[in-house]
Amino acid sequence: MKAWIVRQPGPISTGPLALVERDVPEPGPGELLVRVAACGVCRTDLHLAEGDLPPRRPETTPGHEVVGEVAAVGPDVRQFAVGDRVGIAWLRGTCGTCPYCRRGAENLCPRSVYTGWDADGGYAEYALISEDYAYPIPAGWNDVDAAPLLCAGIIGYRALKLAQLPPGGRLGVYGFGASAHLAAQIALAQGATVHVLTRSSAARRLALDLGAASAGDPHAGPPEPLDSAILFAPAGELVPVALAALDRGGTLAIAGIHLTDVPPLRYEQHLFYEKTVRSVTANTREDGREFLALADRVRPRVAVTPYPLTAADRALGDLAGGRVRGVAVLVP
Repeated sequence: MKAWIVRQPGPISTGPLALVERDVPEPGPGELLVRVAACGVCRTDLHLAEGDLPPRRPETTPGHEVVGEVAAVGPDVRQFAVGDRVGIAWLRGTCGTCPYCRRGAENLCPRSVYTGWDADGGYAEYALISEDYAYPIPAGWNDVDAAPLLCAGIIGYRALKLAQLPPGGRLGVYGFGASAHLAAQIALAQGATVHVLTRSSAARRLALDLGAASAGDPHAGPPEPLDSAILFAPAGELVPVALAALDRGGTLAIAGIHLTDVPPLRYEQHLFYEKTVRSVTANTREDGREFLALADRVRPRVAVTPYPLTAADRALGDLAGGRVRGVAVLVP
């Protein structure tokens, strides 16, 4: 099968990915072999390729927004059968016994493992996943539109929950890529007023088209104080900007797995009046199940830019250069 690997992490312009031929893997006990129909391109994949996230194993295949068909099952599989359509997401495994897992916070498990980082992901024609971490895909979604739901959607949903947006509240969204454009639509469906803050003029147009009340430059600020904000851009310098835009008692959720350094904060301007800053760390399987059910009801519009599997390196380059509208999706 064809598969991309991170051969040597470095700037995307240096060609850190290589397209290789690999044997189709065989599913072990409790595993599914999935024939990949679509795989979303996530900014985390870019962080892995460029070395912002250090590799955990050599020559790993990235990709953790996978939709495909079960091609084979390993021994003892009970939840899925050959021919079922499933999704593979970022969270790939947890210990199930630590205090975090026992209290329902498996996203904080110290022994958690991740697709495309600890094990090969979906930038390939086939991928493996434990049936316990696979998701049934709602029937109404096509493969390409469903793929971004598996990370961009789930992480955006968790960030929205942690932002503690009150009913009918005012939400600021900093950065407007894959996760942001889905989270914003969920917030709008729940009755929020959404202000989008992004440098990209194309992203601003998309935000307004999707129903945002305003779309402007992050440093110019929103037209009104915010009850909650989510920082999707991996830019630490926007943390004080977003905090200054919060109303009293507001919450900022930082959604990225990687963030540049945060500059010094001024207590009265950025933190006083009971403002809260929260990070978002991966997701639980319950987040995934909740979001997929919600997305099936709300039906957010997914802005997709398709690429052939053989152009995964170009897709990541376009993502790095801000040239992707919505979500890049690889199609074998």
